[in-house]
Amino acid sequence: MILKRLLQQAAILCKPTNQYSSVQYILQRNIRISSRNFKDSQKKSDRALSIRDPFEEVKDKSKGTYLQLINIFMEQERVYRRGHVEFIYAALKHMQEFGVQGDLDVYRALIDVLPKGKFVPQNIIQAEFMHYPKQQQCILELLSQMEENHVLPDFDMEDQLVAIFGRRGFPLRKYWRMMYWMPKWRYASPFPLPDPLPNDAYELAKLAIERISNIDTTNQVTIYHSADIKDSVDDTWIISAQSVVQKRLLSENSVKDPVFVEGPFTVFLRGHFINYFILRGKARLYDDGCEDPDNVKTIKASFFNYKPPIKNILKAIPSVHEQEDGVIYALCATGTSSKDSLLSWIRHLELDGNPTLTELSVVFMLKSMTKEVTSVNMQQGESEIEKKSIEDT
Repeated sequence: MILKRLLQQAAILCKPTNQYSSVQYILQRNIRISSRNFKDSQKKSDRALSIRDPFEEVKDKSKGTYLQLINIFMEQERVYRRGHVEFIYAALKHMQEFGVQGDLDVYRALIDVLPKGKFVPQNIIQAEFMHYPKQQQCILELLSQMEENHVLPDFDMEDQLVAIFGRRGFPLRKYWRMMYWMPKWRYASPFPLPDPLPNDAYELAKLAIERISNIDTTNQVTIYHSADIKDSVDDTWIISAQSVVQKRLLSENSVKDPVFVEGPFTVFLRGHFINYFILRGKARLYDDGCEDPDNVKTIKASFFNYKPPIKNILKAIPSVHEQEDGVIYALCATGTSSKDSLLSWIRHLELDGNPTLTELSVVFMLKSMTKEVTSVNMQQGESEIEKKSIEDT
């Protein structure tokens, strides 16, 4: 069909002497024109897709600079607001770099970029079929990012969403769900953290140790310094937690059974992770069997008013520190998380009401690239370090 049309065009233009050469000439000319048009359209599409990201070019990463970039965009696009969705996506991507991911004013400024009244649905059909889906999805992702960063919206944001998308828009429905659930979950934790969290590693470690160990009401958090121990290499702080029950359990530990320093384990505090270590002993076995004194099937005859003793009336209930894999005697977090700081921690525990540690063998089982097992004989006051390549236990 295409070849027939090309032949007709060639016949109209001229009567060539060689029909084959004329057809070939027309084909080549059409191919050149189509390839030139394709290249021009490709260049135009590339220019349309290339969006300038002003947040990558800024060197001063601060909240003031972030808000200034938003104001500059609004001044440049005062009338038409072209590219506002792409600008909001770029701004959301760079929030972590500027440190504004938890600021409510920044989210309100981004929502204010959208023009007012243009995306309001006029009937129920437009409302339910997501009128202007690109803009609504952009604000839905903005609200989801607020929810992930635990930023509670205010009532002024509701007025903004009503002015932009109307009272039947999907972003306003998302806002209502956030206002219902986020205050409930915000104060549901029995172990609240200060808002904002401190940036100091010492304060974060102190909060983490208190959060882990406050399950026991007799717990005591003590601050040690490794420099107070003679022959200590590291000069750092040690935050230790040990309760009265743990001290009693440690005093009951057999001399033949060693205790283990294990770690580091990780606890997260709103994106900040803290390494901590535990002092663990051998697991204890409990007899779960008990005897019911009211069971008539096991009545024993008494002679001469002699009552046979009851074996166990209640089951032996272990404490919260006695787990299936062992008994936790103490836990700590140090500034360097090094082996020397942990050795100083053991020395401090020995001086702080745990004299049993002088007779026990302490084995250091630390997770590192080269597995090291350190056996410490506290009675002789010597540390014998044996480096072995072992598998994970």
